[in-house]
Amino acid sequence: TPTEATHTVEVVEVVREVPVPGPGTVVVDKPLRSGQQVYARGADLVVMAVVSFGAEVIADGNIHVYAPLRGRAIAGARGWPEARILAREMRPELVSIAGVYRASDEPLPPEVWGRPASVQLASSEAGDKLIFTPIAD
Repeated sequence: TPTEATHTVEVVEVVREVPVPGPGTVVVDKPLRSGQQVYARGADLVVMAVVSFGAEVIADGNIHVYAPLRGRAIAGARGWPEARILAREMRPELVSIAGVYRASDEPLPPEVWGRPASVQLASSEAGDKLIFTPIAD
């Protein structure tokens, strides 16, 4: 009798990890001059150069400025109250988080003016306000 060939088929489950993209980040590495505007739609914004007086940086997420922040910074532009603004040298003409803002006509505390600092939104029964916190350098 002819020999029958037997074939075994082994089913192997392949587990493959597919990287999930993180939240978007827009990086700007050139100085922003008066009249210029950068908007990071649906993302965080990282600025590696000066944001000059009259320039505007806007992000739906957080804003990080690793240089002097002298212009306007608007984080949480679509209403995200957990957004933060961080700057190596805090000298803004305006900061805003989720629509709550503070303009330069109200001076910043001396412990954050011209120093590394962060801004975040704090909510209470009295209303929302921006909290400025020094960052140790």
